Amino acid sequence: MKNKYHEIIKALTDKELLVHLYLTQIILLVITFILGVLLFDHFSFIQGIDFSDHRIWLIGVPAGVTVVIVDILLMKKLPASFYDDGGLNDRIFKNRSVIHIAWIAAIVALSEELLFRGVIQTKVGLILASLIFAVIHYRYLFNWFLFSNIVILSFFIGFIYDWTNNLAVTMIMHFTIDFLLGLYIKYKHSIDVNEEEGPLNE
Repeated sequence: MKNKYHEIIKALTDKELLVHLYLTQIILLVITFILGVLLFDHFSFIQGIDFSDHRIWLIGVPAGVTVVIVDILLMKKLPASFYDDGGLNDRIFKNRSVIHIAWIAAIVALSEELLFRGVIQTKVGLILASLIFAVIHYRYLFNWFLFSNIVILSFFIGFIYDWTNNLAVTMIMHFTIDFLLGLYIKYKHSIDVNEEEGPLNE
């Protein structure tokens, strides 16, 4: 199954992967809208979103930065196979502009937090919402370390939501994580390419 998944990823162009990413986020937003209509009165789960909440800067951003720092340290210490997702994240981010990376991070943070924390966690609780969030990241199911990583991350974001009761905090936290890791992938790739080309140019 893992090999089949990797073959599918390799067969797609970078543009097709990007289209797939955007379609996935649109589907999540549609699901959020449908569940919002069925399960909530007047979309009450979004009424508590407050981007003026100072906890965005005191909790959301620092928590996101901490996750990224820990992740990068682990990437440097652990074997590369631990972070093998079939090359999907590299292909999505390595050739994007900073603005495009920010846009992708914003769309993903918005759609996933609205659905998994705003709708699902509000209705079924932290544990089930976190597990569903992990499983929906299908590509991580084939790597025990990445799957464990996303489960822990999901519980952490869910805990932050339970603590603050403000989706804006987890949206900014989620955005911070994806944006900074996207930048890390982009610039790490540029550095690796320059190092490989360096000896040829001397």
